[in-house]
Amino acid sequence: MSSRRRSPKSKSPESASPIAAPSEDGGQRPLSPDTPGGQQPTSHGLTYNQIPYDEEEDVDSGGEDEESLRSTTSLAESIFDYRKIHGRTFQNSKTTEYWGPNDDRQNAGLDIAHHFITMLKDDLLFEAPIDPPPTKILDVGTGTGIWAIDMADAYPAAHVIGTDISPIQPLWVPPNCEFHIDDAQLEWTYPPASFDFVHIRALYGSIGDWGKLYAQAYKALQPGGWFEDLEFTITLQSDVPSVRDDPGHIFKRWAQIFFEATDRLGKTLRIAMDSTMRDLITEAGFINVVEKKYQVPSGAWSSDPRLKTIGRYNLAFLEESLEGFALFLLQEIMGWSYIQVQMFVMEMRNEIRNPKIRPYYIL
Repeated sequence: MSSRRRSPKSKSPESASPIAAPSEDGGQRPLSPDTPGGQQPTSHGLTYNQIPYDEEEDVDSGGEDEESLRSTTSLAESIFDYRKIHGRTFQNSKTTEYWGPNDDRQNAGLDIAHHFITMLKDDLLFEAPIDPPPTKILDVGTGTGIWAIDMADAYPAAHVIGTDISPIQPLWVPPNCEFHIDDAQLEWTYPPASFDFVHIRALYGSIGDWGKLYAQAYKALQPGGWFEDLEFTITLQSDVPSVRDDPGHIFKRWAQIFFEATDRLGKTLRIAMDSTMRDLITEAGFINVVEKKYQVPSGAWSSDPRLKTIGRYNLAFLEESLEGFALFLLQEIMGWSYIQVQMFVMEMRNEIRNPKIRPYYIL
């Protein structure tokens, strides 16, 4: 989802503008239907493609004081005070409840996701038509910092800042990249109009007030600057009737229990559903909002060579991540036993590995 901060003299367009992407020479080239991941938006600024597959192909399965609540804080020993649940580590943040682990296994999954998302976007780190190239970039919820580091390498003249509640980023980074320990749900302390590009990815289930988050991104941007957010849906899908029409299939039960768990936390995993992102981003004041939806296969079942590779990486991401996704929310929030969680994860893992049902989800 890309959108632009209104310039003082600009007017809102009657329809969404098509996305453009940076070319190798630093200029801009419009995305065309022939560009993978770059089909032109519809009249609603929305793209949607069907994943190709070959029916004949035999696919292998594969209470704090004011100072402690400041948005940007110095690194202190307390941030390494992780809590452990059955050998997995979770950030013990004093300002927010985050449901995902921050250990090496989960972080490996995040880096795999970065790889297939970049492939899905035709090897682009972003799709907002930024011209000239960005000079000051904010990556909110940077995770392992891999996107911020890649951006710093790609734009050596830019200053890139990544923020996260966990200090899991590497120490050796490009000289134009830095990381701050920061809770995005608190008031941002950056002066207004500090950045020309604000990037967010995969904060689903982590934010209590998405409208406030988008409003803070708008305030932090220079007039004419760009904002981009990419979020996951958590309901895996299949066009195979036996799965699609079964209300008790694990794909649907998985999503429903996770929706309930994050609802109890006062957050949501539904941000990428319907037009929620688009509506809230528009309400925050952005113009030129373009929405794109990607179908991401789980496994190498697609007949398209590029999507086959993406599917392999996506399956690896899910394999690394499923237990981490489930452990805190189902055990600590929903009260399940550890054995129940493991059985549920095993059932899900068996289905995402099944090429005969052609599983996928939406980004």
